[in-house]
Amino acid sequence: MIVPFYNVQQYAPDTLRSLRANARSDFEFILVDDCSKDETPAILERAAEELSDVAHVRYLRHEVNGGLATARNTGLDAATGEYLTFLDGDDWLAPGYLSELVGAIEELGCDFVRTDHVQAHARARSVHRVPHGRRGEVLDPRAAILPADRTTSVDYAYAWAGAYHRRLLDKGLLHFTDGLRTAEDRPWIWKLHREAESFAVVGLLGVFYRRGVAGSLTQIGDVRQLDFIRAFDQVIEETAADREAGQLLPKAVRTYCAIIAHHLSDESKWEPAVAKQLRAMSAAAIKRMPQDALGDVLETMDLRRANKLRRLRRRATTAKAAA
Repeated sequence: MIVPFYNVQQYAPDTLRSLRANARSDFEFILVDDCSKDETPAILERAAEELSDVAHVRYLRHEVNGGLATARNTGLDAATGEYLTFLDGDDWLAPGYLSELVGAIEELGCDFVRTDHVQAHARARSVHRVPHGRRGEVLDPRAAILPADRTTSVDYAYAWAGAYHRRLLDKGLLHFTDGLRTAEDRPWIWKLHREAESFAVVGLLGVFYRRGVAGSLTQIGDVRQLDFIRAFDQVIEETAADREAGQLLPKAVRTYCAIIAHHLSDESKWEPAVAKQLRAMSAAAIKRMPQDALGDVLETMDLRRANKLRRLRRRATTAKAAA
């Protein structure tokens, strides 16, 4: 299990206690500190020593902050296990969950499995399910990308909600795009579903995802959040090169448009300069999209979001004409 940490001294003890409650002598925990500035490194040093009684533990530390994608890649490069999974440094696991997860992927024999999870916001808890109805059955991951107009497995991008066989790492399918500060799971999950050979969804609940954490990028409207554009540009580019691009691109374009519309609908959370940059970058992104697929998507989206995106499209066209 690969667990990146960054300035989470408040939450790291819970995360580490949950690792101990899941430890086995044949499990490997790779703790990656992404150049934290608080007491997180000291907490991890102590935990690495204590956890070594019950599991294999490696503690790695970045000298420069690289972001979640880069920290996960550091862990992947160090991992030696047959199966790999992830946890974020402010989340936690239910006792015994990892053994159940490993048992599920071993029994099914597939490239990867996906699991449900629990979102925790203060004391509130809510269960979030993988948007795929068939459970415990080995399936073709590519077939689970569509339909374009419904939420599917590629929209459930959480890397920590599942387990992955080492053969995916050997094929180059598990690394993240280095340096992405947000939406790092999006190109990653699309690549898995396009290129892996088998997957399954299993009804395990054991990952607790902490929401509303102060300092989390999902809570801060700064320039790092704009990396979602680079992430989705990668999804579009790689999907356009796929042998079934004609079928898959409408789904990728629709998802990209939905994310742009979501961010534009909450401009109050952005710093003013970043909000302006968001609008400009979103307009440029719409201009780069496959225009036939974009036109079809805008015709079938709800009117409010479609009109917002059409205004951006006109802005990009006007700017091009003025140039």
